Amino acid sequence: MSMLTPPGMGGQYRITGDKYPRMRRPRGRRRLVFLVVASVTALGLVGWGTLQLIDVFTGKGDKATAAGPKRDCTSAVGPSAEATTASTTSGVAGALPKPGQITVNVLNATARSGLAKQTADELEKRGFRIGDVGNATATYDKKVAGAGVLLGAKGASRAALPVLGTQLSGAEVKTDGRAQADRVDLIIGTAFKSLTKKEDADKALATLAGPQPAASASPKSC
Repeated sequence: MSMLTPPGMGGQYRITGDKYPRMRRPRGRRRLVFLVVASVTALGLVGWGTLQLIDVFTGKGDKATAAGPKRDCTSAVGPSAEATTASTTSGVAGALPKPGQITVNVLNATARSGLAKQTADELEKRGFRIGDVGNATATYDKKVAGAGVLLGAKGASRAALPVLGTQLSGAEVKTDGRAQADRVDLIIGTAFKSLTKKEDADKALATLAGPQPAASASPKSC
């Protein structure tokens, strides 16, 4: 027996030469640990799947996306478009004058003669008061490429100008330093063809004068 052999060990464990016996760990314990881990994992997956099925059948299946938790539609995008439009229109409608309270200067900035007179006559039929009728000043003469320009005092931007704007689609709105808010200019541009059809203008005027009620504050689904 070698001097390296522990006391009481012999036979197959007897150490001879310069090699040591390999002490193997029991395989049964390793297998038991593996089975326990596999069982816990399986139970976890079954439980998770059960919760998902419950969410689906109870209507709570809206889950967070990969980008993060689902956001509240109302708080994420702010007030609805209906509420914003109603609020803006309400602010204008509170001080809106009637067409008969607005004096319109009809000025022709095109090379077509008689256009200012024709337009002024039509506006008068629609209830507007008519002021000056003639050619545009040098500032605008032959320089208005669009349908026209609505020009008035700063105070008219939320009163007379919106009302007049219902009569000419696509007109550009500008303000200047004049004092009278109820006297505005309609400057006819090169692209002008005619005023907005009366029935369409009346509808736009009615909408402007009587805005829809503000949208409810209740959130909407996405």
